Amino acid sequence: EAEFGACPPTADLRFWAAQGVLLLNTALTVPAGSAGAHAKLGWSRLTAQVLEALSEKPRAFILWGNHAQGFAKHINGADHLVLRSAHPSPLSARRGFFGSRPFSRVNDWLIARGDTPINWTTPEAPA
Repeated sequence: EAEFGACPPTADLRFWAAQGVLLLNTALTVPAGSAGAHAKLGWSRLTAQVLEALSEKPRAFILWGNHAQGFAKHINGADHLVLRSAHPSPLSARRGFFGSRPFSRVNDWLIARGDTPINWTTPEAPA
């Protein structure tokens, strides 16, 4: 909202996916109320493989938090946009997420490449 004056009306971000945005956590499962409990189940290996495969062509990567930033070594090749900041969670957002403008920076990079920017705010708007 701080970047665009609007935000998605719900937590349903399928319209991001339809535009090519992939949201990927480093642990893909967690028991309710037990943050990080499945972090050592092998998800890190899968995350690394996904990043390596996606590195085959220029992409924008946003690495939120120190843990995610540790996976930057799996982003290979040139011409990527790799943004790093604090995680947007309530516990750490004030330590560098606020003001980092990740969505605008991705759009600026896409536009500079001649690509279509991401519609981050409105599911009804054309992609």
